[in-house]
Amino acid sequence: MSAPPTNRSLSEDTGARSSRIRLGAYVRPESSNYLLVLCTTVFLVGVGLVMVLSSSSVDSFLDNKGFFGGFWKQATYALIGIPLMLVISRIPVRFWKKWAWLALFGALVLQLLVFTPLGITEGGNRNWIAIGPINGQPSELLKLALAVWLGFILGKKINLLSDWKHALIPVVPVSAIALGLVLGGRDLGTVVIMAGIVIGAMFFANLKLRFLLVPVLAGVALFAVMALISPNRMARILTFLDEECADYENLCWQPLHGTWALANGGVFGLGLGNSREKYSWLPAASNDYIFAIIGEELGLIGATVVLIMFVLLAVSFVRVIRASSDPFVRITTGAILVWIIGQAFVNIGVVLRLLPVLGVPLPFISAGGTALLTSLCAVGIVLSFAREQASKPRFPLAGERYTR
Repeated sequence: MSAPPTNRSLSEDTGARSSRIRLGAYVRPESSNYLLVLCTTVFLVGVGLVMVLSSSSVDSFLDNKGFFGGFWKQATYALIGIPLMLVISRIPVRFWKKWAWLALFGALVLQLLVFTPLGITEGGNRNWIAIGPINGQPSELLKLALAVWLGFILGKKINLLSDWKHALIPVVPVSAIALGLVLGGRDLGTVVIMAGIVIGAMFFANLKLRFLLVPVLAGVALFAVMALISPNRMARILTFLDEECADYENLCWQPLHGTWALANGGVFGLGLGNSREKYSWLPAASNDYIFAIIGEELGLIGATVVLIMFVLLAVSFVRVIRASSDPFVRITTGAILVWIIGQAFVNIGVVLRLLPVLGVPLPFISAGGTALLTSLCAVGIVLSFAREQASKPRFPLAGERYTR
């Protein structure tokens, strides 16, 4: 017959179980939504590194940086961005609500610096700053700050959005300031994506359609005005509408060579590294037109895989939205979804000549350190939402009202 447990053995057993519980809080398995977002993002970054290595090798060599110059630069940003994304994924949701205003204000201040001597003009756009050896595009950070701020403001006023004053103020005036600062640098492509972020946030906040019409019509009118007052933009739009694209030596050069790159690839592609257009034929081969190099080297199959991965990423974002009843989480995730997925399909639409040339990179894949870092930070925020959902699963019913 065994002896009854002593007080000491009971306390030791209780302590051991308590330790196991505390340890389990840190090593618990992540949710399927978390893993889907993470794996899809890392896969796209990996594809991007391989394609930047291939598409930038010739231009990098001609710039006396060696064949791997562009790749090492992009790989450095990826090595910084992926761990940063994982760190951000462990930050609680309340942190983003607390610092949303400050983040937006800081991003606006950085955007203002492009109009100082620190600003850099590139390709006709003044949307870069350089501080010593460090340079970056503050409008990319402004996208992220705007998405978080919109989620905070609209989420906080979620039960008041049936009134147009609460629905449009301060969202429209503050967003107009942010877009105006970027537009002042003549970066119309980034302005289009930022406008999409605003519309997307308002849509996921369940605003009435008549309220959405105000910013939509204002955006269309602004786009039309900016096109009419710029001969270069107007010429690009007219070139896009011209099916034959007769101005081969000038405005048609890039879109035509992008189309030819896709045509050269066929179904199976020329093989990784075997692109012909990257030999100084296709401008921005590693940036805005990297999808054309993907189609040329990996063919229709490789291009379709990239498209499927972006669709899968969109599905994973929607799953995070549906799994939460917190309006901040839903609106912010929706804004980030419109940003990343919308920008991807705008970039691909330009390469396929379904849209006029706008000059926006392909998220996670195009060369560009600031764009890669901010996109990974945005995904990190969505991952932080998915992690909290794993610890407190909550599936709202259809027609259920938001709660604060």
